[in-house]
Amino acid sequence: MIAENLDKSILGTFEKSLIMPIVHVYVWKGFSVEAKRKVIAGITRVFIELGVPAEAVEVIIHEVPKNSWGVGGELASEKLEHVQPP
Repeated sequence: MIAENLDKSILGTFEKSLIMPIVHVYVWKGFSVEAKRKVIAGITRVFIELGVPAEAVEVIIHEVPKNSWGVGGELASEKLEHVQPP
């Protein structure tokens, strides 16, 4: 699991109930609601495995148009025009 590879000492000096992670995820515009649900659930699961309560985990999904995203020095809308978000 991903959580097994993370440094669990980050929970050492704080009460677990005081840790309130906010995770920002950037995706291309058009990301489906189902894909968002899976991302939010998966990220939350990792923090639960670290001992953080699910209700303390916040995930913010930012949708960015492909013509405002660069990949390898090119616009994603041109370089990856055939790729669609899930």
